[in-house]
Amino acid sequence: MQLLVIRHGIAEDSTTAATGQDDAGRPLSKEGKRTMKRVAAGLAELIDKLDVIATSPLVRAQQTAQIVAKVYNDLPVETVNALLPENEPSDLLPWLERHASDKIVAVVGHEPHLGFLVTWLMSGQKVSRVALKKGSACLLEFDDKVAGGSATLHWLLTPSELRRIGR
Repeated sequence: MQLLVIRHGIAEDSTTAATGQDDAGRPLSKEGKRTMKRVAAGLAELIDKLDVIATSPLVRAQQTAQIVAKVYNDLPVETVNALLPENEPSDLLPWLERHASDKIVAVVGHEPHLGFLVTWLMSGQKVSRVALKKGSACLLEFDDKVAGGSATLHWLLTPSELRRIGR
């Protein structure tokens, strides 16, 4: 299985969000939506097909996942609470194990949680050694069992690199 890990796009500033919502309800900014559309186009150049896409319940991640899903023929998006920022990396394992027969799965979430997740999947260590900018993505591969310390990093790209690929 390959796992595409995507950090949500640029969101409205929490102090100026027009929605008046708390942090969980903070949406992507206009720039964030525009940038993520180009990032998604870059992802589609690198990865032909996704089997499933999951996202954190927070609005900015949901919106990012929908933008990515659109370039993959409106792939349905699954909300997964294990992708909330306060969760442990290992909390995502049951969901990943349910999708172990899928070829390529994608998750959309938040930093620093995703940095911890990626590092843990590659090394088994509960530290963050990977920083994902807003709109960045990385591709991991599991040869066998999905577990901490079992993934190999294929690539990690910034949003500007993904936008260039998507031209």
